Amino acid sequence: MFCFCGYKKAQHLCLCIPCIRIVDQEEFNKERNQMGCQSLWGLLNSPFLNKLKPYLAMVSLQFGYSGMYIIALVALKGGFSHWILVVYRHAIATLVFAPFAYFLERKTRPKVTKSILLKIAVLAFLEPVLDQNLYYMGMQYTSATFASAIVNVLPAFTFILAVIFRLEKVNLKKTYSLAKVIGTLATVAGAMIMTLYKGPIVDILWYSHGSSHHKTAAVSADQHWITGTIMVLSCIVGWSMFFILQNKTLKEYPAELSLTSLICLMGTVEGGLVAAITEPRRSAWVIGFDLRLLAAAYAGIVCSGIAYYLQSVVNKARGPVFVTAFSPLSMIITAILGAIVLSEQVHLGSLIGAVVIVFGLYSVIWGKSKENVDSKGLTSDMIKAHELFDGVDNKNPVILDKDIETGANSKFLSLQKPCK
Repeated sequence: MFCFCGYKKAQHLCLCIPCIRIVDQEEFNKERNQMGCQSLWGLLNSPFLNKLKPYLAMVSLQFGYSGMYIIALVALKGGFSHWILVVYRHAIATLVFAPFAYFLERKTRPKVTKSILLKIAVLAFLEPVLDQNLYYMGMQYTSATFASAIVNVLPAFTFILAVIFRLEKVNLKKTYSLAKVIGTLATVAGAMIMTLYKGPIVDILWYSHGSSHHKTAAVSADQHWITGTIMVLSCIVGWSMFFILQNKTLKEYPAELSLTSLICLMGTVEGGLVAAITEPRRSAWVIGFDLRLLAAAYAGIVCSGIAYYLQSVVNKARGPVFVTAFSPLSMIITAILGAIVLSEQVHLGSLIGAVVIVFGLYSVIWGKSKENVDSKGLTSDMIKAHELFDGVDNKNPVILDKDIETGANSKFLSLQKPCK
């Protein structure tokens, strides 16, 4: 069965504008031709665009994250508690995305077992509670630009954990594996440079010349620079563990929207318990139509709901390392917005460390892409081997002495004459 937009989905009604019903193949082709838009739908469903979708999704998220860094930091500097921000953020995300999850995945959503529920509880603790609170605290002690820059070590940490949990393989005899290892070491070295060396201030834009208020804030940040860096790095460890566990959970519970809603709901409950202890004052929970509401709504809808869903889809298709490979774009956007909106100043140590981190990051990405090409070639040759096997005449069995050439140069097929 096909939806009018051409998306094959037998059980669900497509929500795109032209679609109001499910139609069969013949009716779909007839009505599409009548509208004279065959070339448009062909473009939208082309293999080239399908390959671009994961990249477009991850790049779009970086713009969303950059906006959140700026808005959240302004709200936090205005006295908004990060503990309460996390609770409101995920409460809004739950209210927005739970109805979509209920209706769109009600026929394909598997049952929530005790094992899945436990994984969701851990996921909610790792990202909504632990990761986000540590990140907000670290960002307050340093700056939005610094925090978004050091987050670039996320792919390296994710790669290390993926190797530990056997989601990634390392073979130092292969060039791509060596590139991933070197890239991981480079990102860690870049993070150490950013932590241990600040250096002089570098004004990336003329907007960077801040007021006396900014200078006072900078002195305060200097006193807590290492503490803030440690908090951001701890947040990255929790975020990496979140992606690893998310990848495993999706294999048992392949309903991305439902998983997103459940994580947000559980994050609201767990974060609420923590916030009730750390922020017992009722006045701290008061929120109106102001920057606090904007920060909670923006972070909840864009950076929790949409981000969790897109990350789930791409994580399921491309793996956790690919999901984390686009963070340098967020660093660049945040640095520009931070200089314009917050009058933030960038230190030389941060720039040097960021360059080293980006080099290591793309070394990991290059190795990952080469590994994917190699694995696809291996799979293709295995299929050819099976086709050769199926083509052998059973009445005249033969011996195949030549090895089938693959990326691993291994022997897939060897048929022997039966003993008489």
